[in-house]
Amino acid sequence: MLAGCVPWPEEFSRRYRELGYWEGISLFEMLRRPAARAPDKMALVDGARRCSYAELIRESERLAAGLHGLGLRPLDRVIFQFGNGLEFMFAFLALLRIGAIPVMALPAHRRIEVGQWVRHAGAVAYFVPASGRNFDYGAMAREVAAEHSTLRWIVIAGEAGEGQIALSSLRTAGEQALAAGPPALPEPAADEVALMLLSGGTTGMPKLIPRTHNDYVYTARRSGQAAGTGPQTVFLAVLPMAHNYTLACPGVLGVLAQGGTVVIAPGTSAEVVFAAIERERVNVLAATVPLAAKWLDSGLFGQHDLSSLEVFINGGAKLPPELRRRVEERFHCHYQENFGTGEGLVNTTRRGDPESVRFFSSGRPISDGDEIRVIDENGNEVAPGQVGELVCRGPNTVRGYYNAPEATQAAFTPDGFYRMGDIVRLVDGYIYLEGRRKDLINRGGEKISCEEIEDYILASPKVMSACVVAMPDAVFGEKACAFVIPRDGDALTLSELVAFLESRGIARFKLPERLEIVGEFPISPAGKVLRRELRARIAAQIAGERTQRAGRG
Repeated sequence: MLAGCVPWPEEFSRRYRELGYWEGISLFEMLRRPAARAPDKMALVDGARRCSYAELIRESERLAAGLHGLGLRPLDRVIFQFGNGLEFMFAFLALLRIGAIPVMALPAHRRIEVGQWVRHAGAVAYFVPASGRNFDYGAMAREVAAEHSTLRWIVIAGEAGEGQIALSSLRTAGEQALAAGPPALPEPAADEVALMLLSGGTTGMPKLIPRTHNDYVYTARRSGQAAGTGPQTVFLAVLPMAHNYTLACPGVLGVLAQGGTVVIAPGTSAEVVFAAIERERVNVLAATVPLAAKWLDSGLFGQHDLSSLEVFINGGAKLPPELRRRVEERFHCHYQENFGTGEGLVNTTRRGDPESVRFFSSGRPISDGDEIRVIDENGNEVAPGQVGELVCRGPNTVRGYYNAPEATQAAFTPDGFYRMGDIVRLVDGYIYLEGRRKDLINRGGEKISCEEIEDYILASPKVMSACVVAMPDAVFGEKACAFVIPRDGDALTLSELVAFLESRGIARFKLPERLEIVGEFPISPAGKVLRRELRARIAAQIAGERTQRAGRG
């Protein structure tokens, strides 16, 4: 594997091959196969633009030739921040085709995060849209390039500025190269790193998850099978396609691997999503808690024909049982809970599961090869049904982070089990999620590191000390609340704090959404801030405020 990665021990690799978990093919080859079986079948729908399987492979190979001609080579790391669309798929598959490694940034990420990943990954290229909703990505790309001399190429999906390269020009160059005679493009090794996902961690340091072709092909195939996808599937991609959930759990790759069709939604509102379901006869929909809650309360049921929908999947954070029940009642479909991690393990409920499982559990592993344990604080396995931390290893769970030995040692046991940080019960093979061990905020599926945001807040000249904790929220599940001790004589408002953090160039979903000014923090005998007391304090305050509003109403 790429230097800086932790390979699976040979005995495990051999077993996974012998049992057929690892097929020995690349992700690009995985999609070549359905294209060979049904070249004219519709693969992607992006508004008025439609792309067959044959066109998907052809366009990706043209772009791959252009990227190779540019100078990109196998194992080169590329920060990949394209938004949802056909260009995302063409460029993503083109990078996979030549063995370059996309580092999957999300559209919400900003300069400071991108810069961290450029440094950590040693990236040589940055793929970015020209602009987005009220944001100039091209300008950000110029700032990042000015700060990081390792970046040789800025590739723009749109009009390129000075020193930047338009994606369309690379496609044209690739087409010309192929016309002159196919270039000798390398075939990626199946046990080599295919892409890097981003891990939500407990510190501000970047953690990159190196996923190989072998393990990610397996993730896509098994996730698709667990969700019941096949050639008849029409999947609506609503969330960012760079996220592991939408990319391969089952997501875009899981559906395409089975020969289905992916429809790319132009937005996330109920009006947009319901109209797309009706227009394209969508039968599989993947959402998160905030979207599910908004769609259920939209008032648009009956205005669109949603009868094609068969499966509604929720991932990222646990959907409350009552909302799961409402999904089945209002959408008249099967509900599936999806619970997993970018490090590998994916669990899901199944269509035939009883209500007690569908509405309350977080599913069971998609693979017979997944080994899961529930352990206590001393690492001992607890009795069935008892609460403990979930640890796992298997054919699609990595053995470590990229170039991060300390983080790897902290997150993985000596025998290769990944510590997920989730507190669960295991009953009859199904996982029941109870809470988390790590100091992470789960804002509707987006993980926010408390320590990372605290570091940013402490850079403010008005702040003496800060502690960020999760506060309950009816829509997103959790949001960030910042407890701040200001410097003597300084006043600080939430709007001032948010403006300061935005000037630092961080993602908006990470911004605190409530500020509590305090004179001191509760401290343990060991001198540590008692976060649990702050969490309990803000939860009680919010509950009291709700009660007061209800009384006035």
